[in-house]
Amino acid sequence: MKVLMINGSPRKDGNTALAFDEMKKIFLDEGIEVECVQVGHMAIRGCVACYSCTKNGKCAFDDIVNELAPKLLECDGLVLGSPVYYASANATLIALLDRLFYSTPFPKTMKVGASVAVARRGGCSATFDELNKYFTICGMPVASSQYWNSVHGRDKGDAKDDLEGLQTMRTLAHNMVFLMKSIALGKEKFGLPEKEPTVRTNFVK
Repeated sequence: MKVLMINGSPRKDGNTALAFDEMKKIFLDEGIEVECVQVGHMAIRGCVACYSCTKNGKCAFDDIVNELAPKLLECDGLVLGSPVYYASANATLIALLDRLFYSTPFPKTMKVGASVAVARRGGCSATFDELNKYFTICGMPVASSQYWNSVHGRDKGDAKDDLEGLQTMRTLAHNMVFLMKSIALGKEKFGLPEKEPTVRTNFVK
């Protein structure tokens, strides 16, 4: 089984990475393959609604988004992590996720998602909710922990002193592994849930 972890922080080995490392230990102990990709320092433009991806199966802007697409296809679980900026995730990460989720034509149903927010003080729950919306729009179960998935720290390395936050990360990883393994057994016995053809409507016709 595989987990893809996308780190939206621009800081190498910062507090978001520290939170991810706490999860990664659990994944590796459980025999889960892990790949971490840091994107917060990259120049990633947002979606321009050109709909090229609906014809070509990939984003028109050929950058890290198209590189991550096959990794998203192959993974059983996806972890999104971001520092908090103005009670929101890093804009670079949001630009990437908008394009990644929209431009990938394959179903993501029953891939397990988890989001992690890291802040000095406030805005974690708003960022947590923001990131979870990518999972819930496409049939991905959301892994939970013993508390909202947040870790606190301002300066590099501060998060190591947030013992409750780190425990929350370990619990989240354990719960995520359980969900992935349970879903794999469920797929084997029952298959995926039946899916109706998508109905798209708007508010003017």
